[in-house]
Amino acid sequence: MSAGNTPNGDVNGETTFHYRQQGRRVWATYEGGGVRFGSLVARADAAGHLDMRYQHTNDAGELREGRCASVAELLDDGRLRVEERWRWTNGSEGRSVLIEGQADRPEFAAL
Repeated sequence: MSAGNTPNGDVNGETTFHYRQQGRRVWATYEGGGVRFGSLVARADAAGHLDMRYQHTNDAGELREGRCASVAELLDDGRLRVEERWRWTNGSEGRSVLIEGQADRPEFAAL
C-alpha cells in the first residue's frame, strides 16, 4: 500500500478514517497517529471529487481545521485510493494519499 502525507500534516500511518456516504453527502471520523479525534463533511460529484471541510484536535491539544479537495479512484483490486490537496485555515497547504484498508475493514489508513 503506497500512501503519504506532507510534513505539515497531522495524519500519519496510524490514523484511521471511518467514511460514510449517502448520495452526494460524505462524512467521516478519524483518529490515531498525530490526531486525537477528527471529523469531516464533504460533497461528492459524479466524477468522484470531494469538496471537504475537516477539523480535529492533534496530539499537542491544538484545534486544527481546513478544507480539502479530494479525488477518489477505484483500484484494480476493488479498494479506493483518495488523493487530497488540503489547506489549513492558517494558509499552510499539503497533499495526502489515503488507501482503503482490507476488504473486511471499511476504513481508510493514511500512510
